[in-house]
Formats: sequence, C-alpha cells, structure tokens
Amino acid sequence: MDRVGTHDGGKAPYELHEKDSIDRVVTKGSVANGDILAGEMYDERYGGTQRGLKSRHAQMIALGGTIGTGLFVGSGQTLARGGPAFILGSYCFMAALIWMIVTAITEIAAFLPTRGSSMNFFGSRYVSRSLGFAMGWLYWYSLGILVPYEITAAGLVIDYWGSDINIAVWISIMMVVIVALNALPVKFYGETEFWFASLKVLMMMGLLILSFILFWGGGPSRDRLGFRYWQNPRAANTYLAEGNTGRFLALLSTWVLSAFPFTFAPELLVVTGGEMESPRRNLPIAAKRYFWRLIIFYIGCVLSISVICPSDDARLTDGGAGAGSSPFVVGIKNAGIPILDSIINAGIILSAWSSGNSFLYLSGRSLYSLALSGNAPSFFKACTKNGVPYRAVAVSALFAPLAYLNVGSSGSVVFNWFVNLTNTSAFISWSCCCIVYLRFRKALKAQGVPDSELPYHSKIMQPWGAWFALVMFIILCLINGFNVFWPQNFTASSFLTAYVGIPIFFVIYFGHRIYAWSDPWAYDPLEVDLKTGMDEVLAGETLAPVRTKRHFYRAIWE
Repeated sequence: MDRVGTHDGGKAPYELHEKDSIDRVVTKGSVANGDILAGEMYDERYGGTQRGLKSRHAQMIALGGTIGTGLFVGSGQTLARGGPAFILGSYCFMAALIWMIVTAITEIAAFLPTRGSSMNFFGSRYVSRSLGFAMGWLYWYSLGILVPYEITAAGLVIDYWGSDINIAVWISIMMVVIVALNALPVKFYGETEFWFASLKVLMMMGLLILSFILFWGGGPSRDRLGFRYWQNPRAANTYLAEGNTGRFLALLSTWVLSAFPFTFAPELLVVTGGEMESPRRNLPIAAKRYFWRLIIFYIGCVLSISVICPSDDARLTDGGAGAGSSPFVVGIKNAGIPILDSIINAGIILSAWSSGNSFLYLSGRSLYSLALSGNAPSFFKACTKNGVPYRAVAVSALFAPLAYLNVGSSGSVVFNWFVNLTNTSAFISWSCCCIVYLRFRKALKAQGVPDSELPYHSKIMQPWGAWFALVMFIILCLINGFNVFWPQNFTASSFLTAYVGIPIFFVIYFGHRIYAWSDPWAYDPLEVDLKTGMDEVLAGETLAPVRTKRHFYRAIWE
C-alpha cells in the first residue's frame, strides 16, 4: 500500500510531520554540499518562484497534463505495427514501469519540494553535479523540441477539415498563446491546464463509453463488434520476418512505440511540486491518482481502440489526413456516426495545444533548476515579482519557431531530425530517475531517516521497482532502433536518428565530469544534504489535517 507519512501512526493522513521530528532525522549526517545549495537556492537578488498551483490544479495536471497526440494519434501506428494483443500487452507493461517511476520520484519530491523542484535538481543534490547537469540539459532541449512538435501536430490536425488557411497561421496563433500562458504567473498556467486537462479527461471518458456501446452493437448499424478485430485480421501482427520471429519483433517494436505517449509525463509531477501549495501533502495525493490515469486513460484507451478499429486499416498509417490517422476517428467513421469525428478532432487539437503548454513549462523550469543548482548561468535564476523565471522561459520558447520548418517539405526533414533527438530522451531520463532514487534511499538509510518520516513511500513498489525499471529502460534505450539493423532498413541517417540521443547525453555528462574533475562520481551517502530548504518548505505547509470527506473535497477544490 502507498502510504502518506504521519507522526501519529497514520491516523491523520493529511497531517504533516512536526518540524522538530524532521530536524532530528536530517541532521545526523554531514551536509557537505548544503552550503553550495543554500547559496544557489536562496540568493534573493534574483527573486524566486511562488506556490501558485492549488491542489485541484495539481490533481488535474497529474491526470491529463501531457496527454496529447502521442496517445490519441500515435497509438494508431502502434496498433498497426503490433495488432490488438501486442499493443494492449505493451501498454500494460509500460504502465507498470511508469508507475514504478512515479512512486520513486514522488518519494523524492515530496520529502523536500524546494523551489526549482525537478529531477535534474535532485540529481545534482543526491548523486552528483555532473548527473544533474546532464539531466537538466537533456530535459531542456528535449522538452523544448517537443513544443513545436505538438504545435505542428495540432496545425496538421486542422487540415482534417480541408482548411484553405496556411498552416503557418495556425502555428503562429498556438505558439503565441502557449508562450503568453507561460509568461503569466503560474496560477494562470495551472488554471488553463486544469480546464484543458478536464476536457481531455471528459473526452477520454466519452470515448471509453462509446467503445463499450459499439462493443455491444449500440451503433447506428446495430453491428455488434465484440472482439471481432482480435480474430480478423488477427490478434498479433508480424514485423520484419514471418512466423514466431516476426511476432517477437513486432512485440519489441510495439513496446518501443508504446513509450511515446508516456514521455516526460511523470516528471511533470515533480516540477509542479516546486510551485504547488502544501506539496508534502498534495504530491502524494496526486501520485496516487496517477495510478488511475494509467489504468483508465492508457490501458483503457488501447483496449477501446482494439475493439473499434482494425489494425490493418490503411488510414492508421498513410491513408488519412491529420486526425484521420487516429484510431478513434477511424473507428467512429467505420461505425457511421456523423459529426462525432469532428468533435474528437477538435479535442485532439486542444490536447496537442495543452501538451505543448506543459512541455514549455517543463523546459523553462528545467533551465531555471539548472541555474539554481549552479549548472547554468545565474542569469536564468531571475524571476518576476509574480514568480515567473522569465529569462529561462524566454530562451526555452526559442524552440517553438522550429514548427515553421514544417511549412515547407524540405524544412520538415530538418524538423524530423530535431524530433529524433528526443527518441531516447525519455528512456535516458527514466533510467537516471531510478539512479537518483536509489542514491536518495541510500542517503536516507545512512543518515538514519526512517520511512515513517517520509510524506510518501510505496512499500509494495520500492525499492525493487526502481532496480527493475532501471534495467528495462536501459534495454529500451538499446533496442529503440533495432529495426535499422535489417539490411533493407539500414542507412547511416536512420541509425543516427535512432541512437544520436545516447552519445549526446554522455558527451554532456563526461564533459562536465572533466570540468568538475575533483567532484566524486557520487556523493558519500553520509554527505548528502537532506536538510537545506526544509525550513522554508515546512513554513509554507498547511498544518491542519483534513478530518472529514467534506473538508477533504473542499480542500481539493480550493
């Protein structure tokens, strides 16, 4: 069971630790890097971010913040590659791995959710400056590139209606709105994402209900679908070869493709912790609800499309325009339901817009965290009086104009090269998250911090889950582009685009290792700083426990 830590034996699950208890357990070890952290984090000349995200913002962002075209459209390619059985199995396995990541990073973030909260910041704090440096710059450029990717996807989806307006106009509108929202105080980002995510959740629930109705023959034609498409064309496809070998390769490819809709979604939880009200109470709540997001929205989604859409439909890969390649839209059109495909189309546009908004938020905060931990120029620590790290956001927004490369066919080739830089970024990030968690656990043990003093800890999933996920994501990194090794697929460019992200990360990491030659590869667990910033975090917490369901739901809304 996941547990929210308390100081009275678990009787008041939303009541916080007493400050003297925290001070008692975190002062047993040395804080050799505490002076550096304090000097970087609390330089008031630059201002700081503010806790403007309410509990309801955090919960809804956790549910739907980064759900975008990867799930609604990209799942069509995955279905075509593997078939219904393999896509369902791959999503179930990937959801389990992501849950292992979520439980690990929530434990880290809920313990000490200081300003600049991010996994690269915690990498610098609990492992080494070099790891934090490499993770931070990986996040910055990967998340920055995903902003124009989502903007472009939304613009292309608009072509579903046969618009005569040039895609550059739609790109411009969406880019201006996304940058403007990130330039406003974080409460405005939280409010817009609350409603964006609410719409995505409602659309997903509607699609799940629709699929259930079509399963039983409730469509206009009264044709009961059942699991027809699991038998015809087939439950599992083949890829690159025939027979069992081909099915095994299709399963591997489906597993790799299924990761994209999850990309950087868990990290959003950690970043919001730095600007969330009462994060030591609200982060664990958000993490627990993340489990239902994985079950209902990801696994439920692929089960639904396996019912309503055949895996051999040409529109999934090359026969449709924009959202026509979405398996939901294909299934709706096959069922003969009028108008609904356009409504889903509009929802997909909003989802892409919302994801682009979240990715810019994450990219800007990654650069801000790099500056706080001393891994980027102090120039990027500057915040407005409303708590917006405007310089970090402005520089991160410079990726957005890359979307204009898609206006011309030659430019789209260049744009795809940029997107391919992010192919392995999520796998690298999640592997590093596991390393940070394992070092964090080692420091807690060395300094005598018991699990009862943690705001959140999953006894069932951790720490074995971090070890298992680490091995699996390393394997995913290595097999990400396995298909390029087949003679008919191999070119120098295809190999480079599949694996270029791995050497880039190691060049960044070892480049910093050379610069910081005297630093240890990893901090001594007794020297890890588990205290700096705790006073500020506890001072901002709401100390009153939530005693009844009525008070609880009121607190969530407020």
